Amino acid sequence: MCQSIYGTTWPFEGLSNACMLSGDMEKRQQMKDDLQRCIDAHKDELHSLSRDIWSNPELAGNEKHAHDRLVRFFSQDQTWTVQSHYKLPTAFKASWGPVSGGVGDPVLNVGFLCEYDALPGIGHACGHNLIAEVGAAAAVGLKAALENQTELPVPVKITVLGTPAEEELGGKIELINAGAFADIDLVFMAHPAQQDASFHPCIIIEEMLVKYYGKASHAAAYPWEGVNALDAAVLAYSNISVLRQQLKPDWRIHGIIKHGGEKPNIIPAYTELEFYLRTPLLKDLCDLKAKAEACFRAAAGATGCQVEITSPTPTYYNILPNATLASLYESNGKALGIHFPEQPTSFCGKRSTDFGNVSFIVPGIHPFFYICTDALNHTEEYTEAAGAEKAQLYTLRTAKALSMTAVDVVCCPDLLKKVRDDFRLFGIHSQFYTTNL
Repeated sequence: MCQSIYGTTWPFEGLSNACMLSGDMEKRQQMKDDLQRCIDAHKDELHSLSRDIWSNPELAGNEKHAHDRLVRFFSQDQTWTVQSHYKLPTAFKASWGPVSGGVGDPVLNVGFLCEYDALPGIGHACGHNLIAEVGAAAAVGLKAALENQTELPVPVKITVLGTPAEEELGGKIELINAGAFADIDLVFMAHPAQQDASFHPCIIIEEMLVKYYGKASHAAAYPWEGVNALDAAVLAYSNISVLRQQLKPDWRIHGIIKHGGEKPNIIPAYTELEFYLRTPLLKDLCDLKAKAEACFRAAAGATGCQVEITSPTPTYYNILPNATLASLYESNGKALGIHFPEQPTSFCGKRSTDFGNVSFIVPGIHPFFYICTDALNHTEEYTEAAGAEKAQLYTLRTAKALSMTAVDVVCCPDLLKKVRDDFRLFGIHSQFYTTNL
């Protein structure tokens, strides 16, 4: 397990840099065939799991039904060690192995992530029920491929993490801080979208909560006695609108007035705004944040209000690419019939995810996959598509491609080294790299 993208400790440094020989290539293909058959054999059970989560949408941090359903899914196979409520109330951990390798060899821990939170009012409009299904299916498939192997280069363990609260709160970031990823060496997940992509950049997001404090007064009888916090909020919103002309094309800032006062005849003493700031790189976020803060403070100065500016939720980082994992995933996906456009559209280029933070500490991949709809995420139409039976072919095909990619890395030490090298390269230069592979 790599201790740091800036450090040198990596327990697999002593492994041979040669892939398995031709006879073992056949063995690796047999492992891939085994995992595909396993996933196909469990397709009804996996569909039921996904559909149950879809039918019972729960908001971030409150995914009790989804948590319990996934815990039951893994607990029914007693070879999995399952920890419910793992470090967070609605997170879980399921572990299997290690298997094969020599006594005392470092264990390669392969992780799969499940998301399962929904959106207010429209349910699973981002298809997190399918993310949970992909993670579960890929893990079960990899287990089937590994459980009878006795001559792998290293002992291999599988860990499934249930990661709640992606849509807000940053569940993966809380799990990182709690040490949940400390012993994981590779991490895999996939997200439904409008087309397939082995990698597509997701950008940084930071929330800013702005509160203005003024003084209440009767708006008709003696308005001059008041200090209008709503004026400050309106000016702040207008300042940000004007600022957009000077922003770089790939920067975003958008927000709402959450609280604008109580009644028209009362000068508002308190208002509150919420903004999201998005940039492709960490170094850009500081610049955008400084510009936004200047807008907010100028509004306070112009109206005589006091202002409080906070960032109440964790910052979601951009996803670090891993060229080796992306290439392997694409190769395996094509073998399964997945079509990867040469120039993917910008269907997800301005999204943000807390998987970005994971990608800074563990080598990983976060591909996107088509589910037989052109509907956009976060719409009612996408909710319907995420629960449709026709999405199952694409969902399980994606799970197979992830699991097959894990087989490649597990069986081939030089690929493991390349994955590690990509991780260090993009991690060290994360402030400056272009987000295209």
